[in-house]
Amino acid sequence: MAMRAFYNEIRGMRLRELPAYLKPRLSWENIKKSADQAVDRYIEKYIETSSVEPLFHVCIGGMIFSYLVALPHERRHLEHQQQHGH
Repeated sequence: MAMRAFYNEIRGMRLRELPAYLKPRLSWENIKKSADQAVDRYIEKYIETSSVEPLFHVCIGGMIFSYLVALPHERRHLEHQQQHGH
């Protein structure tokens, strides 16, 4: 939804206007403010309501992280198997 709003904002702009529009939005202050707002919304939606979903988020995030950490090793292993015809 945020991407759609962003697209609607820049849709009518000319290309030369785009850097001036994006520069203030990509400043460290704006990024920090946006991250703080996202954390506040998450806390309101899941933590303060005593929802079990944050536990699911941690579990799923851990699975994704472990997959990404193991992926280079698995790719090397697969390449080695293919080279030696196993």
